[in-house]
Amino acid sequence: MSTLIDRRRFLALGAACVAAPAVARGVSPLAGIGGAAFGTGWSVSLPAGTPTAALQAHIEALLADLDLVFSPWRADSVISRFNDAGAGDMAVADEVAEVAHSALIIAESSSGHFDPTVGPLVARWGFGPIDHGEAMPGGWRGLSVANDHIAKTRPGLTLDLCGIAKGHALDRMAGLLLDAGHDDFLIDFGGELAARGRHPSGRVWQVGIEDPRPEAEGFVGMLRLDSLAVATSGDRANGYNIGPRRYSHIIDPATREPVEGALASVSVLTASAREADGWATALMAAGEAGPELARNRDIAALFLFRDGVGLRSVATGAVEKHLA
Repeated sequence: MSTLIDRRRFLALGAACVAAPAVARGVSPLAGIGGAAFGTGWSVSLPAGTPTAALQAHIEALLADLDLVFSPWRADSVISRFNDAGAGDMAVADEVAEVAHSALIIAESSSGHFDPTVGPLVARWGFGPIDHGEAMPGGWRGLSVANDHIAKTRPGLTLDLCGIAKGHALDRMAGLLLDAGHDDFLIDFGGELAARGRHPSGRVWQVGIEDPRPEAEGFVGMLRLDSLAVATSGDRANGYNIGPRRYSHIIDPATREPVEGALASVSVLTASAREADGWATALMAAGEAGPELARNRDIAALFLFRDGVGLRSVATGAVEKHLA
């Protein structure tokens, strides 16, 4: 599907800033907890009356543990120690191997549009902390995961899992809530969301999405999340302008530069937030080729392209049935 969008009446997905679900008049109020992690904020919406003190502490502990593993901003993290090491392999926990393996699967399936070795390029353009090593085309092929070890074939390779780690953390948060006996909740982690069960009103959880263009204000859509996760990649929240060009934090591995073009954002819906996170990055990096790649992989995604004063949408997979 490809259509021109009038900003005043189009309802669809947009950029990574996601509005809190609105509580209509007469709807049961929500209980909420939240905090900060991974350089962003998180919140959980639950039915009113839910005991939250223990949940707050457990989620904070979980996110602190994950930050110590996956953060490239910390010199003591597992990822930073791997990046500082020479060629060879390093023993890691099952969870680290699992996330790294998922990143390499998405790299392969996306023909390298998702590349977890572009950290030095991200830093070169002013967006990341991995200021050593060398990013080479197809660098992800020099990484491997086997028997709870991650390995690299040359010392200059670095591993940056930021394009997938937040989604993984979101999945872990959802698992923690389910294990604690909570079946109805909405989690927002820096604009990526995961929902289970129903809103207290009995309806599916609904979220509003901001317009993806930096110069625009307001929301451009509403999305129903029925036991799904959604991740959005775009240049509104994390980018800068020099002259007429918008420089995004998403690096195109093929050009070794921030993605450039009409694509303003892409949102991916899957059962797994980790998959949604990685594929949103890959499809944003693919630019104009993103919709074809999504169709070939049967990915539910919504692309928003700048088109004059409006936006042009391209929907793939089953995404349209989730638009409110």
